Amino acid sequence: MDLESLGDYACEGIVSRILVSGKAGSVTLFAFDQGQQLSEHTAPFDALVQVLRGEAQLTVGGKPIRARVGQVVLMPSGVPHSVKAEGRFKMLLTMIRNP
Repeated sequence: MDLESLGDYACEGIVSRILVSGKAGSVTLFAFDQGQQLSEHTAPFDALVQVLRGEAQLTVGGKPIRARVGQVVLMPSGVPHSVKAEGRFKMLLTMIRNP
């Protein structure tokens, strides 16, 4: 798959596209317009963010993390986290379901 062509940006919005979903987990591509954010929330599964384009301010368990292209960030299950795009930003989110 060509990830660049799959994730178009929406003006003042966030676009998500599920690439894989199954019993073991899911893989979702997100494209954030500048300044868009996912407010603080928790997830029942571990999540791994892989930055594909741009930069974002992630907060995991109250700790701010600047995420850049080529980096990955683990967001453990049950730990509050949020995402805010510094500019246009793309990430691949892999949710890993625990057995």
